[in-house]
Amino acid sequence: MALNKVLIVDDSAADLMNLQNIVEGKGVRTVTATSGKEALEKARDESPDLIFLDIIMDNMDGYSACRELKAESRTKDIPVVFVTSKNQKADIMWAKKQGGRSLISKPYSESDILAELHA
Repeated sequence: MALNKVLIVDDSAADLMNLQNIVEGKGVRTVTATSGKEALEKARDESPDLIFLDIIMDNMDGYSACRELKAESRTKDIPVVFVTSKNQKADIMWAKKQGGRSLISKPYSESDILAELHA
C-alpha cells in the first residue's frame, strides 16, 4: 500500500523536524502532533496511513495514545510505529501489547524510518 499521509508525534521539536524531513523526502505528506492527546485528535481528523509515535511525552504518553487509537473504530486499523529512547526488551514487548506494529529506538537511522514506510 502506498502511503499518502503520515502522522508524526513527538514532543521534541528536533526529532519532529528530523522525522518530517525523512518522510517528506520520500514524497509523503506529514501531519504533526506534540502530545498523545493531540495525536488522537489529528488521527481522527486526518486519517493518516501510518503513525510514528513517541512514548515519553507530557499530556498522555504514547502507550496510552496507542491504546485509545486501537480502541476506536475510526483509528484502530492505522499502523503505529513507536519511535522512542526506550529500547529494552520489555519496552518492545509492551509496545506490541499496546497495539504497536513495531518500535524504533532513538537514535535511529534514516533507513530505520524508511523501512517502516515500506513495511
